[in-house]
Amino acid sequence: MKLTVLYFARFREAMGKERETLEGPFTTLGSVRQHLLAQGGHDVLAERNVMCARNEELCSLNEPVEPGDEVAFFPTVTGG
Repeated sequence: MKLTVLYFARFREAMGKERETLEGPFTTLGSVRQHLLAQGGHDVLAERNVMCARNEELCSLNEPVEPGDEVAFFPTVTGG
């Protein structure tokens, strides 16, 4: 299964890239996150309140993924 992973805001800055392509046996966004954490260099994804999206729609880490999906990870946004 091939996926495109996008990073936004300070996640992009911390990793030094805005996107990457992954191949693997992923079932959910959570499994994609775990794969990235196991690779190293993705420590910001270990944060408690990571937000994510699948094909430009906000979702949870329990969201199933399919081949060709575009997934995104970004920090929570606060405003004042």
